[in-house]
Amino acid sequence: MEKYKSRLTKLFFTICVLLFQSITAYSDNFPKREFRGAWIQCVNGQFLGMGTQKMQATLTYQLDKLKQYGVNAIIFQVRPECDALYESELEPWSRFLTGRQGQAPAPYWDPLAWMIEQCHKRGMELHAWINPYRAKTKTTTALSRNHIAIQHPEAVFPYDGQLILNPGIPENRDYICMVVADIVSRYDVDGLHIDDYFYPYPAPGQSIPDDKEFEAYNNGIKDRGDWRRYNVNMFMKQLHETIHKIKPWVKFGVSPFGIYRNKKSDPVIGSATNGLQNYDDLYADVLMWVNNGWVDYCVPQIYWQIGHKAADYETLIKWWDKYAGKRHLYIGEDVERTAKYPDLNNRSINQLPAKRRLHDQMRNVNGTVLWYAKAVVDNVGNYGSLLEKVYWKHPAFAPVMPYIDGKAPKKVRKVKLIDMGDKLVLFWKAPKGSNWKSKAVKYAVYKFARNEKVDINDPSKIVAVTTDEFYEIPRKDILPGTKVQYAITAFDRMSNESKPQKKTIKY
Repeated sequence: MEKYKSRLTKLFFTICVLLFQSITAYSDNFPKREFRGAWIQCVNGQFLGMGTQKMQATLTYQLDKLKQYGVNAIIFQVRPECDALYESELEPWSRFLTGRQGQAPAPYWDPLAWMIEQCHKRGMELHAWINPYRAKTKTTTALSRNHIAIQHPEAVFPYDGQLILNPGIPENRDYICMVVADIVSRYDVDGLHIDDYFYPYPAPGQSIPDDKEFEAYNNGIKDRGDWRRYNVNMFMKQLHETIHKIKPWVKFGVSPFGIYRNKKSDPVIGSATNGLQNYDDLYADVLMWVNNGWVDYCVPQIYWQIGHKAADYETLIKWWDKYAGKRHLYIGEDVERTAKYPDLNNRSINQLPAKRRLHDQMRNVNGTVLWYAKAVVDNVGNYGSLLEKVYWKHPAFAPVMPYIDGKAPKKVRKVKLIDMGDKLVLFWKAPKGSNWKSKAVKYAVYKFARNEKVDINDPSKIVAVTTDEFYEIPRKDILPGTKVQYAITAFDRMSNESKPQKKTIKY
């Protein structure tokens, strides 16, 4: 018996050791491919009437902090109500920029062009975010003469203090696609992003006034709900085709409301939730878009906490992971709510660690988008610091999209070290490339010890992500008499990475 107990003790000890080792190893296994986005919105009025210099200074501070915290993609709101935070001949300047719709910023600047430049030089993607159907928010009291609701009042309908571009009018699909085509063709965006505003969120006692359109454009569809979903589906398909016809590398993404359908509405695939539904209430058939490849990525807004009675976070992330994995799946996170609610098993900490664990457990989840950027920048609940020091402590690149392009560019050329007296600089030349699939748009610089194996799958070895064809070695890294290895790789528009070009250096 004692011999048996001794064997059990040894077995238990061995299991504990192995478990500890696996946990330790896992904690050091940081992903190199992960979409780490943040939404910068304007519709909340955070930039309203700021003026050019102050807004640029504010955005510069936000971008620097977001970069510091590990964010690699910015989703920037440029069209909140059929208006523009960019130079447009189609729609008026946004009041959320200047305070009055139609008024150009002074001193003049183009926020979208400026943001693209600022993000790219930081190694970040810029996704232009539009609200496709919303033509007027509740708080807007005056519209510009060239606003579509003024020029074509028949194109919109009023609802709950808003104006909505009627999804039931085919010409409205063409109009939105024309606006998007203008953005994509003139600006070097990495993505085009739309949010969850399709048909309006239901308001008590109000109905959507689309009887005339249903009669005229029903296409033989008898059910009003099915017809509305058809309208949105056709728009999504057309928008995807519009974007990729102009620039195949521009990623098209959508951030739908966090619940597709409740189980009581769809006992087969509905989630164990009890809330507003994309499919039934907003007429947004998100799974159809994902499964048909009409979007390149999907970011469900799972803004609730773990343990929420009607919309439990854990239930929903598992649901989206199971049913929406045919295109890239990122999770929309509410920073303030995550920081506010305690961990169910340890009420002394917030829910960020628990949510990150759930992310890691999901097979198809390969990214996060943070709502909203300013909350991260303000470090609510120590959220940003935890990203920087724990979860996103090493750089990561956007997941590849082989359904758009999966071929890597060639290696960089002619790597050399030049002693410029007061500094040491690594220079290289871009790989040869003739088109968007083969041209390099940014580079990663890795640093390894003299006898260390060069492994570019280890993000902890990344010392720089840059659009420049050079890297200035920090003075603190220069130890006379030592040898180190540098490796430089090139990335194309779709984040495909080349093989490394190595350079051994003796300081």
